[in-house]
Amino acid sequence: MDRLEGFAEYAGARQRHLRRSAYLLCGDWHLAEDLTQTALVNLCRSWGRARQAGSLDAYAHTVLVNTFLRYKRRYQRQVDRAAAYSSGQPDVAPADSPELRLSLQAALQQLPPRARAVVVLRFWEDMSVEATADALGCSIGNVKSQTSRALARLREIVGDSLIDSGLR
Repeated sequence: MDRLEGFAEYAGARQRHLRRSAYLLCGDWHLAEDLTQTALVNLCRSWGRARQAGSLDAYAHTVLVNTFLRYKRRYQRQVDRAAAYSSGQPDVAPADSPELRLSLQAALQQLPPRARAVVVLRFWEDMSVEATADALGCSIGNVKSQTSRALARLREIVGDSLIDSGLR
């Protein structure tokens, strides 16, 4: 199997998963599609290195997160979508309800990009602290402190009653 066939097979199998992760990072399906496509182009360019990595999925997540962070830095001056949600506190809802999911996604959008990436990788992608540190290119201690601060900020945004009702 030549280089492009191997990449095409991987991209076809993992594109939906990467797009979902991108959506959790950015909160917009159209932007998530763009981020996923950009990440896949970057992954294709470095396919030789990616195949030699310990985990191809971890490498792909690293490329995706770096693509997201690069996008956020480039467009830092755009109005943050989370401002629309900052006017009120979300209602308490059961754990499996769409309202809880939307409230949590809105709260995620209020976190800085790096903190959002840590929360998405640690809790939605269920990555270990070590894998998250590798994906973000930072220390384990940095991941732990960013996780702690991000969760504290999420508690401020959504309130303890929402967290107690659905996330424990």
